[in-house]
Amino acid sequence: MPQLKSILLVDDDSTTNYLNKMLLTRLGVAEQLLVVENGREALATLNHLCAEPVPDCPTLILLDINMPVMNGIEFLEAYQQLAHPQHHSTIIVLLTTSVNPLELARVQQLPVAATLTKPLTAEKIQLILQEHFNVQQRKDPSEE
Repeated sequence: MPQLKSILLVDDDSTTNYLNKMLLTRLGVAEQLLVVENGREALATLNHLCAEPVPDCPTLILLDINMPVMNGIEFLEAYQQLAHPQHHSTIIVLLTTSVNPLELARVQQLPVAATLTKPLTAEKIQLILQEHFNVQQRKDPSEE
């Protein structure tokens, strides 16, 4: 199965990052996993990775909404202003526990491919891969 080039995890909770990284590693869905703890760090990472002459933007961003320094909505608003060449080929999926209707309504106006509730699971990853990357379902290696 082809792997995604890279996935950027953006969440301020170190336990969530650890568990998500372990799950994604076990499933073997990406060549590279990057982890940052807020939107500002995510923007800095994207500005570095997506810069010319050889852009290396993440294929998928898994983004939390509620974070200190710069939250997910502020990140998305700033992300829309980025001018890197692969800007529109990166898929952004929100992973959140938020059920705030105002936040969810605002997110609908931003460049988000999907919103999923935490925790991240193998089934949710398969859904993302099928819907956004045309990757067919694959068994979890722990089930074999």
